[in-house]
Amino acid sequence: MRPKRQTRNVALHEFFQFRCSWQWVGAGIGAGFGVGVLATMALRQKQLRLPGLALAGFVGAGGVAYATMLEPRRPVLERVTLRLPSLPPALDGLRIGQFSDFHLGFPFTRANTQWAVRQMMDEKPDVIVLTGDFVSFRRAIPDLPALFGPLQAPLGVYAVPGNHDYWEGMDDIRASLEPAGVEFLINASRPLCWRGNEWWLAGIDDTWYGKADLAAALDGVPRGAFVVLLAHAPDIADTAAPWGVAVQLSGHTHGGHMHLPVLGKFCVPLHGLRYTSGLEQVGSMQLYVSRGLGGVPLRLNCRPEATILTLTRDT
Repeated sequence: MRPKRQTRNVALHEFFQFRCSWQWVGAGIGAGFGVGVLATMALRQKQLRLPGLALAGFVGAGGVAYATMLEPRRPVLERVTLRLPSLPPALDGLRIGQFSDFHLGFPFTRANTQWAVRQMMDEKPDVIVLTGDFVSFRRAIPDLPALFGPLQAPLGVYAVPGNHDYWEGMDDIRASLEPAGVEFLINASRPLCWRGNEWWLAGIDDTWYGKADLAAALDGVPRGAFVVLLAHAPDIADTAAPWGVAVQLSGHTHGGHMHLPVLGKFCVPLHGLRYTSGLEQVGSMQLYVSRGLGGVPLRLNCRPEATILTLTRDT
């Protein structure tokens, strides 16, 4: 039985999540209104101001509706090629399926996750990795085995935790997913064999609420081995690159949720301030940051994603 104090904390956190979700929607409405005001100010002709105000208001409202009701439920499959001069020739063509930040419990997240699982089964990558934040509400934990159980890949399905997983109950999440075939790599690594050639997959604990230990994660990895690192939050890339990691796969940021002209990315969390989305070169290491599948339903020019990454030596 869980202590009463922990239960109250969970309830308080779920209230905070719900409240914050509407704050985000409010921010989107405010942004739409702001667009309307700016558009109206731009119409200098006096006789056009009233029609301009109506038009700007209509455009702003349409933008809010799109950002809160349409784009969050329109995931896309991204195909990314990682060009790695350090890739052993025998690993050329290795395909990794990644998805991240499901945040089950929020609107559209279950449907997006089901879509992503179907995509992965159709694509048949060699290995599948899940980079954290499975739920945003504890009530979604019992759904995890049915959602992720269908995932299969020749080299397995692996995961690392995210900060929300600790907030909602990491032990319960792990207990739900591991019997369904998802192996967690928490400050740990394991060798994988593809076409008779060995490479290493490592994972670290969450850098925000867990106890990330890169040294422990890479302990036992032979010097010079090809290593792919799973880390929920991307900004640890600056630390991981000097350790000889070839590829880091992360999530956490949701891509900033909204990409606005001039203003840039709308909201970026701690531990994701430096690397927000997409492919980055960090020293000799390549980092890919997924925009994720879920979260607060507010996205603009930042569609949810599942990702197929193909490793190649071609430059």
